[in-house]
Amino acid sequence: DQFDNLDKHTQWGIDFLEKYAKFVKERIEIEQNYAKQLRNLVKKYCPKRSPKDEEPRFTSCIAFFNILNELNDYAGQREVVAEEMGHRVYGELMRYSHDLKTERKMHLQEGRKAQQYLDMCWKQMDNSKKKFERECREAEKAQQSYERLDNDTNATKADVEKAKQQLNLRTHMADENKNEYAAQLQNFNGEQHKHYYIVIPQIYKQLQEMDERRTIKLSECYKGFADSERKVIPIISKCLEGMILAAKSVDEHRDSQLVIDCFKSGFEPPGDFPFEDYSQNIYRTISDGTISTPKQEGMRIDSKTTVGKAKGKLWLFGKKPKGPALEDFSHLPPEQRRKKLQQRIDELNRELQKETDQKDALIKMKDVYEKNPQMGDPGSLQPKLTETMSNMDRLRMEIHKNEAWLSEVEGKVAARSDRRHSSDINHLVTQGRESPEGSYTDDANQEVRGPPQQHAHPNEFDDEFEDDDPLPAIGHCKAIYPFDGHNEGTLAMKEGEILYIIEEDKGDGWTRARRHNGEEGYVPTSYIDVTLEKNSKGA
Repeated sequence: DQFDNLDKHTQWGIDFLEKYAKFVKERIEIEQNYAKQLRNLVKKYCPKRSPKDEEPRFTSCIAFFNILNELNDYAGQREVVAEEMGHRVYGELMRYSHDLKTERKMHLQEGRKAQQYLDMCWKQMDNSKKKFERECREAEKAQQSYERLDNDTNATKADVEKAKQQLNLRTHMADENKNEYAAQLQNFNGEQHKHYYIVIPQIYKQLQEMDERRTIKLSECYKGFADSERKVIPIISKCLEGMILAAKSVDEHRDSQLVIDCFKSGFEPPGDFPFEDYSQNIYRTISDGTISTPKQEGMRIDSKTTVGKAKGKLWLFGKKPKGPALEDFSHLPPEQRRKKLQQRIDELNRELQKETDQKDALIKMKDVYEKNPQMGDPGSLQPKLTETMSNMDRLRMEIHKNEAWLSEVEGKVAARSDRRHSSDINHLVTQGRESPEGSYTDDANQEVRGPPQQHAHPNEFDDEFEDDDPLPAIGHCKAIYPFDGHNEGTLAMKEGEILYIIEEDKGDGWTRARRHNGEEGYVPTSYIDVTLEKNSKGA
């Protein structure tokens, strides 16, 4: 008899389910916005791609960037939480809510139909009851009319007979309605019993099961809501551990050493300014308490030279002059120049090794093609092989040139470290207004030294090794391939040409040779077939 209350209760259950689904949806939006804001924060503070020289090297910077990476992974886990909640909780709730509404509507319709059918049976029974009651009253009236005429002496026999027939008719109709009423009453009682003991309890049981399933579903969603968070806890813990490890990796001593290595110039601190006595030409009596300077020609110092040298050094500890970057890095202090040259030599060596490996591979492929012509044409590899060997020659020349600059820098640094703070006067005069590196002066027009002029020294490498007497020949060689010799210090040769060997390959891929006319230069070792004299090897 509480059908309406159960209708309201099941509707409240569905409303509560949808309310919780709305809560989960808002939580998902919070997680998504949180993850998005974290990623934007990481993107804002992450360094953009920078050249290799500008990459962060300090441990504090590297630790911070590692923390940003871990934070980015953490943001990804928040997105995983939102995705898991959306799929496992919110999506499931919305599907179940739709199914629940459909099932509830079906059960309520069945209950209403059963109630309508019972009401119809009651109306039929009530109609038959009212009809039976009416017929009974009519029969009583007919009986009273018959009894009155039968006792009336003035009534005719025909009137009495007519009243008797009317009484019999009404009595018969009352009996029929009585039977109809009894049948309808019995049918209604049966349907009512069935309604309250079978139909409605079954519908209520289905509604109860539906409501209990809704409660169980809510319980599962509560658990899934928590599990979505708990699944990512191990990964989040690893992210936090990564942040802690990044913090522990900060090394203040290493950062300080990096600063030292970065800004170490290699120059010596400026020397003491000499005392310049301008009173030497003034005649006065020398007494014991008077300071005097002996007149020594060797101690006479050019003031312009001294001041020029001092000014040339001051830039090391003040503002560094600006100038274009030079190929030999001579615009840098010695120590920084040495590092840059060493880095360039290492890079060139790596490139040379790649080209060497490529040349070896091409030679092997050429041999295979020569042995098996059906696999390919050996001549098709010659252009690539020539290009590779040309690249190797160019790289060897670059390495040789940079090594010469590096030797020059290392020689100057070594000489400067041995030099005493008080340089002799001749050295000062020689240096003039030039700085210790020879790159900067206090003259603004000559502040930056120009790059080496190739035309001024057409045989740069020959000048480096040039002696008073020509080197003796230690063997001879035959050119296997032609070599153009366009680069400085190289010697052009034709295929099959015979040259004298005056200096062996020292591991850089170049051999020093001389023609019959006395012209000397370097040729690629891989381009010649060398024959050394037995008694001259290692001379």
